[in-house]
Amino acid sequence: MASSSVEASGEPVPTSAVLMSASKHIAIGCRGENVAFLKCKKEDPNPEKCLDKGRQVTRCVLSLLKDLHQKCTKEMDAYAGCMYYNTDEFERCRKEQKEFEKACPLN
Repeated sequence: MASSSVEASGEPVPTSAVLMSASKHIAIGCRGENVAFLKCKKEDPNPEKCLDKGRQVTRCVLSLLKDLHQKCTKEMDAYAGCMYYNTDEFERCRKEQKEFEKACPLN
């Protein structure tokens, strides 16, 4: 399972399991970008007006995933693999979550 969460280049593939596994890190690490995007969406219902803000969120998340994967490869792969196997059910992956958050603590 874990190999499916990483591209040949070593970059993590942002599958739902990978994104769910890193969700707490994303919430903290990309908060500014997410807030700016949501504010833009609230102020202007035209989706085209917020494309740049959306790209900033995407860049932040992909960069964060790459950093996490470089810093705690084994733990991230184990957690994402568990999440994949258990259809993103956090309750079934608490052991892997704990190890991942120990290796890559939340800021």
